[in-house]
Amino acid sequence: MTTSEAPAPRGRNLRSRYTAADLRILTRDEARRFTPGGTGDPQADLTLAWELLYRLEPDLYDRLATAERLHPGVIDWLPRSADRIVEVGAGSGRLTLELVDRGREVVAVEPAAGLRQVLERKLARAGHGSRARVTHGFLDDLPVPSGSADLVVACSVLTPAAGHGGDAGLAEMERVCRPGGCVAIIWPNHLEWLAARGYQYASFDGPMSVAFASHREAVELAEIFYPGAVAAVRGGGSAHVPFEVLGVNPPRDVAFKVIAR
Repeated sequence: MTTSEAPAPRGRNLRSRYTAADLRILTRDEARRFTPGGTGDPQADLTLAWELLYRLEPDLYDRLATAERLHPGVIDWLPRSADRIVEVGAGSGRLTLELVDRGREVVAVEPAAGLRQVLERKLARAGHGSRARVTHGFLDDLPVPSGSADLVVACSVLTPAAGHGGDAGLAEMERVCRPGGCVAIIWPNHLEWLAARGYQYASFDGPMSVAFASHREAVELAEIFYPGAVAAVRGGGSAHVPFEVLGVNPPRDVAFKVIAR
C-alpha cells in the first residue's frame, strides 16, 4: 500500500494527528529544513504537522485545497501571455491548472513527493502534461536558471521562517525572474515583511466561501483542519462555508514585485 492510499486516522485534528515517529517520512534535505535541531514534535509545532500531512496524506490535503478556491480577481490579475511561469510550492495544483493557459511553459516546483504525484495525475487528466513540468525543489533552492521566467509565483507557502522560504526563498524567486518580470505571492501572510522588501499589495472584494464537495465532507474536514468551527459548520447545513466561519483569511490578495531591468 502506498503512502497516499493508507487509511486516514479518524477523529484526530491536525494538531494531534501525527507523532514524532512520523518524522521518519522526511528526507534528509526535508529534515534539515523542517527540523533543524534534529528533533521535532508535530503536536506542538503545527507547521511541522502540515509538512507531514503533505507527505503522509497528500490526497487528504488535496481535498482541502480543492475546496479553498482562489478569488477570481486574483486569477484574472495574473499575466495571460507569459513565456515561462515558475510556480514555487505547487502542492496538488490549486493554482497550477489556472496557470497552464497563461504561459507557453509552466514549471511547477514541489518538494513533497506525494503532492507531485497528485499534481501529475491532475495535469495528465486535463491533457496538460506537455505544457506543465512538475519537478522536485525547495523554496531556497529552485532548479531553474536565473532570469528565465516571466512570472514566478507562490500560493500560500512562503513565510519569513528559514525552513519555509524566508529571505533565502524570496531571493531565489527573484533570481529566477527575468528583469521586467513579476514575482507574486498569492494569499500572503506577513505583509510587513514583504513590504519591507519592496512588495506591493492588491486585494479583491466580495464574499468568499470554502466550497466543500458536500456538507458531510465540510464537517469531516472541519474536524481535522478547523476544529474550533465544527459546531458552526455542522449547524450550517451547507457544503459552502464562509471563510470567516472557519476563522481563516480568504485567498483574495496578492503581494507582488516587478524585477528591475
